[in-house]
Amino acid sequence: MLGYNSRSLTDYLAFYDYVSERIAKEGKTYLIFDEPQAVEHWEKAVESFRLDFDVDIYITGSNAYLLSTEFSTLLSGRYVEIRMLPLSFKEFLTFYKFSPSVTIEEKFQKYLQFGGMPILREYHFNEARSNQALEGIYSTVVLRDILQRKPQSDQSTLQKIMLFVCSNIGSITSPNNIGTILSNEGDIKAGKGKNVAGKTVEKYIEMLRNAFIIASIGRYDVKGKQLLKTLGKNYVIDMGFRNMLLGYRDADRGHILENIVYLELARREYNVYIGKVGETEIDFVAEKPNDKLYIQVTESMQLPETRERELRPLRMISDNYEKIILSMDRSYINSYDGIKSLYLIDWLLE
Repeated sequence: MLGYNSRSLTDYLAFYDYVSERIAKEGKTYLIFDEPQAVEHWEKAVESFRLDFDVDIYITGSNAYLLSTEFSTLLSGRYVEIRMLPLSFKEFLTFYKFSPSVTIEEKFQKYLQFGGMPILREYHFNEARSNQALEGIYSTVVLRDILQRKPQSDQSTLQKIMLFVCSNIGSITSPNNIGTILSNEGDIKAGKGKNVAGKTVEKYIEMLRNAFIIASIGRYDVKGKQLLKTLGKNYVIDMGFRNMLLGYRDADRGHILENIVYLELARREYNVYIGKVGETEIDFVAEKPNDKLYIQVTESMQLPETRERELRPLRMISDNYEKIILSMDRSYINSYDGIKSLYLIDWLLE
């Protein structure tokens, strides 16, 4: 791995010359570049390395802007993009050392509260120090990956939108109604706020997506078999960020569980949508080329009204793909008329 000072290598020609001089004359060289977009037209140098030398090239970055350059055109079909996510619960269990007396439920509670950022292992679940570390990561992402790239952006509005997303994970929203809610909260008539347009919200949500802080999914009409253009859901890419910004509240547990399931489906490389069946909603429709899952997420199925609410949309689906309800119930009932009922922790550890 070659170290370099991006301040002195501001154009791709200087970048190419610097690296080329250090590539071995014989045998394969592995080039690893982190955040190379500081070099103007860096993608031209990378393409030249590929053509001129026997090299394997690895490029890491913390935002989607990396692939929005000419790079994706130059290397179309000749690169593999691997998107990284914070630790899954299964990885979390191997990453942290727990006492044998700690139950799986207690471990899961720690995961819900602290999330899956690997650096937090250094702080041994110390809440204050963990939040300080998460705040540092979050601030770096917001300041470097968003505000520096879009200096005309309003930091206060961006923060309000992020807090709204964190407070409303699992809720169907649109940029327009988020803008209306934020405008009303600002108390414009009293002169304490300002109007937030739907287009502004949409632009800022896209910035947060490109910085890999949130993820958005759309709706899918199960019976009509088509994607719908309006209304979707937003999820936070790590629960630690959400709890750092809002504080951990056990009352929000149902929404937090839904966020955890979305992230796990993304790790398992499913394309994920909200399912619409008539006037009812399915939490997730998860698709692969030869697989499809319908999933409902709830904290408990014990109450009859909850059980009926979760089962009803799944019963309305006529195809034979797998239908699953995930909950925190350890129950002897593992099926309702062919609809699987699984303990969420067991599903995460599959």
